[in-house]
Amino acid sequence: MMGPAHSLSGAAAWLGVGAAAAAADRPMPWPVLLVGALICAGAALAPDLDHKAATISRSFGPVSRWLCEIVDKLSYAVYKATKKPGDPRRSGGHRTLTHTWLWAALIGAICSVTAIAVDRWGVLLILFVHMVLAIEGLLWRAARGSSSDVLVWLLAATSAWILADILDQPNNGADWLFTAPGQEYLWLGLPVVLGALVHCLGDALTVSGCPVLWPIPVGRKRWYPLGPPKGMRFRAGSWVEVKVLMPVFMVLGGVGGAVALNVI
Repeated sequence: MMGPAHSLSGAAAWLGVGAAAAAADRPMPWPVLLVGALICAGAALAPDLDHKAATISRSFGPVSRWLCEIVDKLSYAVYKATKKPGDPRRSGGHRTLTHTWLWAALIGAICSVTAIAVDRWGVLLILFVHMVLAIEGLLWRAARGSSSDVLVWLLAATSAWILADILDQPNNGADWLFTAPGQEYLWLGLPVVLGALVHCLGDALTVSGCPVLWPIPVGRKRWYPLGPPKGMRFRAGSWVEVKVLMPVFMVLGGVGGAVALNVI
């Protein structure tokens, strides 16, 4: 999938979680629903950190381009070290390590620990990074071009600061789901994990599939490209993605948000 579809699917997924939480009598305060949807929209772009042409590689200037090169090399090294006889030869690390459930869980855990250990500045860092990615994904037409980078960073920084202040207010969700003392913002890792997994599932629908199950082997492959039957797959950026899936994500997200907020 392309960036906009990934971001939309991430936001819709968190809004769906909000609806499920409301049905389970653990409703999200509206700031948690909003912040979680934005983080999930941004996190749904993050697995492409292994691809130098992806949206995330351009989102933070030279820093993200340099990081993409490192992650690509790391992913390729892990692929070569762990592949089985049935896995094909590759020349790069795209759609390998960062497109697995294990990577999603690891990144989510790092974000949760950062939010607790570094306190407010950790929360602000997590919010800023994912706000930048969410803006790049959801508002991709307006955010394109290097001349808009500084504006995107300023908007993300301002949004992160405002949203952190809102979450800090009593009953606004800093301790949602995890209520023990010292566990405030532990939930921030959840939309990160969900966004990464939604990205993997979206890529699994395309012609190449996605090795989301790694390191669990399937037959003679450890990097098994999970996906539906090949006749049901599509190419990234095709009309199926733009004309069918993106409108579906919008509708599902709207319904999920309405249910989560007890509007319907």
